[in-house]
Amino acid sequence: MSKIPKKLSVGEEMLALHLRAHEIDFVREYEFAPPRRYRADFYIMSLRLLIEVEGGNWSGGRHTRPGGYETDCAKYNLAAKLGYRLVRYTTRMVERGDAINDILEMMP
Repeated sequence: MSKIPKKLSVGEEMLALHLRAHEIDFVREYEFAPPRRYRADFYIMSLRLLIEVEGGNWSGGRHTRPGGYETDCAKYNLAAKLGYRLVRYTTRMVERGDAINDILEMMP
């Protein structure tokens, strides 16, 4: 049986466009902690950087409810224990250019 693809978010699509425009190589839906199956929205290998674009923060989405928030904390803490750098953005932050500007500042 085929896996149903994840719905594309505006923030994730915009960040992918920004990364491509600056010729930054990235992986989408990067599984960083098998067998936990935790995925990051983006991974930039050259920086060992996981990037999350958090949706629903203004509409009471999963990331802002207690269970979802706690799961996110466990996921992000595991990423840190595994030696990854992690940055998180809202769609609004991506739209303003905050995300790509931060990423560009981290580039060697």
